[in-house]
Amino acid sequence: QVQLVESGGGLVQAGGSLRLSCAASGRIFSINAMGWYRQAPGKQRELVATITNGGSTNYADSVKGRFTISRANAENTVYLQMNSLKPDDTAVYYCKAIVTTAYGYWGQGTQVTVSS
Repeated sequence: QVQLVESGGGLVQAGGSLRLSCAASGRIFSINAMGWYRQAPGKQRELVATITNGGSTNYADSVKGRFTISRANAENTVYLQMNSLKPDDTAVYYCKAIVTTAYGYWGQGTQVTVSS
């Protein structure tokens, strides 16, 4: 099992910034990548960004140039720096520890609300 604890969500005005953190514990050796996903009300959960153990990153087109995913391996923590936030970024953000393309562990989610 892998346990994930997220923090850093909140309320921010459009154009502002937030940084999300996700600390992993447990069977961390089974993790091949980490990711951030989000789910807005009435919408499906969608990929925001991923980062592999080797440091390769991938972003949704909607956040490219505004969000940055990074990791601190010594602390088993992954971050999502979110800049130039828009109201459309409002969602519950979930951290995921990716074991395979079909299997992983989810965090409990943290609410991000961007006001216009």
